[in-house]
Amino acid sequence: MDQDIAVRKALQDVRRGISEAARETGRDPEAVELIAVSKSQPASLAQAALNAGHLHFAENRVQEAQAKWPSLKTAYPDTTLHLIGPLQTNKAAAAVSVFDVIQTLDRDKLAKNLAREMDRQNRRPQIFIQVNTGDEPQKSGVRLKDVDGFIEKCLHEYTLPIVGLMCIPPVNENPALHFALLSKIGKRNSLSNFSMGMSADYQTAVRFGATHVRVGTAIFGSRV
Repeated sequence: MDQDIAVRKALQDVRRGISEAARETGRDPEAVELIAVSKSQPASLAQAALNAGHLHFAENRVQEAQAKWPSLKTAYPDTTLHLIGPLQTNKAAAAVSVFDVIQTLDRDKLAKNLAREMDRQNRRPQIFIQVNTGDEPQKSGVRLKDVDGFIEKCLHEYTLPIVGLMCIPPVNENPALHFALLSKIGKRNSLSNFSMGMSADYQTAVRFGATHVRVGTAIFGSRV
């Protein structure tokens, strides 16, 4: 019960933070979807958030989602599950079957596999393209010089259900610069959904137009 109370309060606190940031910029707080990042957390904590009425969650790995979520989604069929970690090409089939939203499309081979699996399974999870806004060589995401062409190809050649863009700013840089850049890329490509902002910077992300914020530690505490 204590766990349920703590998670419920944390969700309320984060939603309050979202509302404050949205109102500062004249946005409707309801236009921002709070995604509770349950990766590396026990199913009991996800259950506590579900008990509090929260229905949007994210996992980092396909295997963890396969182990944790089937029974939870059976009990809570309105739950939306996002993949926010790197996706191996050979896990595309599993990702399409398990997730409702895939936020980490970042390369051509994966796009082909996702398109094929969506046709085969007759299931079309929404897709965000991950953009490497810092052009960091060690990080996943489409490089800035390639992003417009990649968006075009995914939409028109592979006819994927691309709904928006996602980014993870470099840890040692001002995230606001990267949130502004992602928004600019999206607008010039007629995309209006932006997954950006985590526990430390979600309010900044909301001020720069985030439609989805990915918050884990501020809701569930430190990861196991």
